Amino acid sequence: MSTFGRTTTAATFAGIGLLHNAWGVGITFPFADASSLSDAVVGTGAVPPPIACHAVAGMLFAASALVLDLPIAPTRLRHVGRRVVVGVLTVRGIAGFIGQTARLSPGSNSARFQRLDRRYFSPLCLLLALGTATTTR
Repeated sequence: MSTFGRTTTAATFAGIGLLHNAWGVGITFPFADASSLSDAVVGTGAVPPPIACHAVAGMLFAASALVLDLPIAPTRLRHVGRRVVVGVLTVRGIAGFIGQTARLSPGSNSARFQRLDRRYFSPLCLLLALGTATTTR
């Protein structure tokens, strides 16, 4: 993978991680309030607890480090980690395209979420899976 592609994929993971951390401390950007945030991003009326937001952020930062091949773990474990990221994001992306995200995240069935999921979230998952896949060796 080109340096640009690797950096873009890693930066996207990190940016989404920062957004999840912001949500974990109560910032609703880019939405007006917590209700709008949860409807659009989670598909329910309930905002996930801060610990869940920070846990997702941690996984996204780890994915970023894996794409950059930073020495956060032994080489073999980093390789396995990248494959796990590819698998999880591929399943998530496909589930969204076929309208089955609620099977992976029960309750994610608001009409707004499903529309955004098909249009933005699922394609993003698949692009990040592809970007990560090109870094596996």
